[in-house]
Amino acid sequence: MTPTASPLTVRLARLFDVRPEETRGVLAGLLLFFLLFASYFMLRPVRETMGIAGGVENLQWLFTATFVSSLLVLPLFGWLAARVPRRQILPWTYGFFTLNLVAFAIGFLLDPDNVWAARVFYVWLSVFNLLSISLAWSVLADLFASAQARRLFAMMAGGASLGGLTGPVLSTLLVGTIGHAGLLILSSALLAGAIGAAYQLQRWRDAHPLKDDETVARRRPLGGSPFAGATAVLKSPFLIGIAVFVLLLASVNTFLYFEQAHLVKAAFPDRADQTRVFGTLDIVVQSLAILTQVFFTGRIAQRLGVGILLVAVPLVVAAGFLWMAVAPVFAVFAVVMVIRRAGEYALVRPGREMLFTAVSPEAKYKAKNFIDTVVYRGADALSAWVKTLIDMIASHPALAALIGAAISLVWGLTGGLLALQQRRLEATQARQPSTPPGG
Repeated sequence: MTPTASPLTVRLARLFDVRPEETRGVLAGLLLFFLLFASYFMLRPVRETMGIAGGVENLQWLFTATFVSSLLVLPLFGWLAARVPRRQILPWTYGFFTLNLVAFAIGFLLDPDNVWAARVFYVWLSVFNLLSISLAWSVLADLFASAQARRLFAMMAGGASLGGLTGPVLSTLLVGTIGHAGLLILSSALLAGAIGAAYQLQRWRDAHPLKDDETVARRRPLGGSPFAGATAVLKSPFLIGIAVFVLLLASVNTFLYFEQAHLVKAAFPDRADQTRVFGTLDIVVQSLAILTQVFFTGRIAQRLGVGILLVAVPLVVAAGFLWMAVAPVFAVFAVVMVIRRAGEYALVRPGREMLFTAVSPEAKYKAKNFIDTVVYRGADALSAWVKTLIDMIASHPALAALIGAAISLVWGLTGGLLALQQRRLEATQARQPSTPPGG
């Protein structure tokens, strides 16, 4: 601790194991996630309402449309990532999404009950969600070393949970006053603020580079093909493992999501009530997540390793599915959904992102976004149709719950194997620092 350290620096260092020179970077990362997640989670209840408005019986088509849209968007993102400086990928992408939000707001003002506008917004937000969040984590994986990630990623992810808590609170309180269009305008302003936070994060790393030539490298484009993300995954067993992990995670989420749509529609027929219910669930989830992220996740990762972050939640969710098989009611579902989502935000997501600190810069942006968008949404679409088929064959939800439990167990096993592989890659990287592993 230096004699000139500020009181804030001293408190952060003592409470969260943040070193004095890291304080500004951690605060910038925390602010980036807060603004991004507040922007998205303000709109998440709106998306769920729009999904129901488009017809619960049509959700599998919306999931398929989201997957197809991801396939179309990812090459465009790959083209952008190959041609603009690495440090400018996030500002260009978020700036484009900000303009999209303004356009949707105008559309909702002109025709608020248009079913097709609701469906398009549902698909758009589903693509925006994964791409924007994945890109923010790509920046963190690019700017922080593996050892720093274990100490600091959960702390910065606390900003995500705080934003995820603030967003639904604003949505629940303001939807009756400013309507859905007003929420979109406010969300666009928050997203624009996230661009400024990312800029400050890059400036911090410029002042404290990990390597001598790092700042110059981040001012250059990544180059390569727009499809390099897919090819990088296929060439790396480690990245294939992460893709399988994400595929299983998305499948579990989709099974729960479909049950959510059916149960909420039956219990809360009014659209405004549905938005409030979704917002309330988000508030509970983010409250639990932020407490875990700030006070427990980093310490768990340092003492027990990344593996526990990737395995614990799948095992708990498997038990939750078995509970739902016995008692398929909204109250049980709400408990399982809250545990699953809070655990994913507080443990699984930071652990998953720590895996990417062991891969090359190109893989951190292109391969990571391929996994987080195409693989994730592909799993969404496939599992949506599987869930629909199961519901057609057997009207009792117990069958789907039992299948969900089995998927969760395989998900946890995959997470444990990935943690072991990351440890080997980090050891290789330490012996041969000039050769980026996993890329």
